[in-house]
Amino acid sequence: MKIALIGATGHVGHYFLEEALRRGHAVTALVRDPAKLAGRDGVSAVQADVYDAAQVAKAVAGHDVVISAFNAGWGNPDIRNAHANGSRAILEGTKAAGVKRLLVLGGAGSLEIAPGQRLVDSPEFPEQWKQGALGAADALDQLCGEKDLDWAFLSPAMLLEGETRTGSFRIGGDQVLFDAKGESRISLPDLAVAMLDEAEKPAHHQQRFTVAY
Repeated sequence: MKIALIGATGHVGHYFLEEALRRGHAVTALVRDPAKLAGRDGVSAVQADVYDAAQVAKAVAGHDVVISAFNAGWGNPDIRNAHANGSRAILEGTKAAGVKRLLVLGGAGSLEIAPGQRLVDSPEFPEQWKQGALGAADALDQLCGEKDLDWAFLSPAMLLEGETRTGSFRIGGDQVLFDAKGESRISLPDLAVAMLDEAEKPAHHQQRFTVAY
């Protein structure tokens, strides 16, 4: 496949990059600094501002799928609005380019812990992560209003930890998945497996899904 990947040098996105290359896909990475990926076989690094829909459209045109691991930066004092703005530009750019499939990494915060109750709205949710989680939830709301593009939104488990790639996990919908110990976990390599599985064999259309052990 020809994959356009946003956030390829980020904390989570680089796992997506490694998994895509492991599977033999050709990756175009939209990055601020192409030099970070210089010399990588199978990777074409393109400088693009993901807050600019026109630049996104130009960079992703001709690809089979766009995978977004976009994050506005946890140090951004206006992370909620920045995340929503960037996500909107990515959505609009993908549509303008004529790419039919968009896969978006979101957060666990918008998952439900009870019917109608999002994790991000619970009193226990860490305040330092709340605005970023709300920005990702806003991005999901944007997608839910999109009826023409074939999109999917992947919310990970509550805890992203470990470097083990098992390829074995559970897949859910809008609710947090807990294990027998009451924990919600997934490793970063397995999160990447889930995203690339979805790219190769689409199972979710205009809907959110989640993964956990």
